[in-house]
Amino acid sequence: MKKTDIFDVIIIGAGVVGSCIARFLSRYKLNIALVEKEAEVGFGTSKANSGVIHAGFHDRPGTLKANLCVTGNSMFDKLCEELNVPFKRCGALVVALENKELKILEKLKAQGEKNKVPGLKIIRDDDLFQIEPNLTRRVKAALYSPTVGVVSPYELTMALAENAKQNGVRILLDTEVKDVTFQDNGAKVVKTQKGVLFAKYLVNAAGLFADEIARMTGDNGFTIVPRKGEEYILDKKRKELVKHVIFPIPQRQTKGVLIIPTVDGNIMIGPTSQVIDDKFDLNTTGKGLQMILEKVRKIVPAINDRDIIASFAGLRASSEGGDFIIQPSAKIRGFINIAGIDSPGLTAAPAIAMMVAEILKGEGLKLVQKDSYQPSYRWIKFRELSPEQKEELIKKDKRYGNVVCRCENVTEGEIVDAIKRGARTLDGIKFRTRAGMGRCQGGFCTPRIMRIMMNELNIPLEKITKRGRKSNILWGKTK
Repeated sequence: MKKTDIFDVIIIGAGVVGSCIARFLSRYKLNIALVEKEAEVGFGTSKANSGVIHAGFHDRPGTLKANLCVTGNSMFDKLCEELNVPFKRCGALVVALENKELKILEKLKAQGEKNKVPGLKIIRDDDLFQIEPNLTRRVKAALYSPTVGVVSPYELTMALAENAKQNGVRILLDTEVKDVTFQDNGAKVVKTQKGVLFAKYLVNAAGLFADEIARMTGDNGFTIVPRKGEEYILDKKRKELVKHVIFPIPQRQTKGVLIIPTVDGNIMIGPTSQVIDDKFDLNTTGKGLQMILEKVRKIVPAINDRDIIASFAGLRASSEGGDFIIQPSAKIRGFINIAGIDSPGLTAAPAIAMMVAEILKGEGLKLVQKDSYQPSYRWIKFRELSPEQKEELIKKDKRYGNVVCRCENVTEGEIVDAIKRGARTLDGIKFRTRAGMGRCQGGFCTPRIMRIMMNELNIPLEKITKRGRKSNILWGKTK
């Protein structure tokens, strides 16, 4: 990094929202930097997102959440097609277990219709059990929403950032912002542990730490409240348990504990919703698991804890006001806060990016479209190829004939490709390829992946980390 690095726009935070903003702005003739303190993009809140693309019926009409959720939802088919990211509109059911909850279904339906959510209807009796036979017979009715979908949140985030890089955005990883100051000419000075960056415009999309970035500028207008959510993943052999995303009746502060048929074929259950003080607490707990199991078994009794193959926790960056904060600073021209982006932030991300571009334009940034912009981004997914395509690819590169991860059928060629795309950690490879996400959770493939990383990156094994910083797999020196 040079001390003279000057950018038109610097975006702080390479989660799904920051990466979406970077990709959207990369269509214009701008010099852009995406700055992230973690070792890879999406390693903050985005990696632990549930992956649900919401319809918008949960959100209060007139809020940013309601407006941006519905708009963002409508953009996902094209977005995921351009980025080669799997996306499925599986639909959702909000289930009522008691007669008194039927009024809540009607209220959600009316709210969704006011938000212009299409296709909402209430299903009862045999029609409901025909489409979801494993639901408990206690279910009285359900609100059906056809536009709800599922996506891989980490794969999407990485594809967004990599496509932005393809279009000229500079991505600075392991680069933590330590301070932000301003010059008399309006330039923003971003001080990091690796050097100093200058920008004409600065976008604060730092997620859990957006309030801390804002305070560096003297803006104390909001506080981020971490809300912890634990999630549990079931073996793919249970993938037929549900076909739709299953919601319970929502509570005041949460949409509740969900049953999610992920885009990758696993069922996921969760999340919990617990306000905490620690922005680094990602522990799962026995108490959280038992609470989740108790709630989901009331809806789908066949869910068995013995089928759980993985668990994780994420922290949602909630605001005290309950709505998204997307606005220019009242104090500093050209400084934009994007904060409090909890659910449905993933869904809203592409719409947030468009809104931020308009705000920047209003702040004086000139947006001139460039002819070289390339929205399409592709890479090889060996398991999705036809037998003929696989055979032809192996003839060209025998590494695609070497299966490294047996559970998810990931080849050596795909792991090398992930490294070329930017993976520098085991999790970076896992999130790009799914290697290590199967039943054995990397028990078979991890040593093999590490050997490939050692050879491709020309680093010793002890330097390889799970997710950067002090997450080394091996300690001491290896031969």
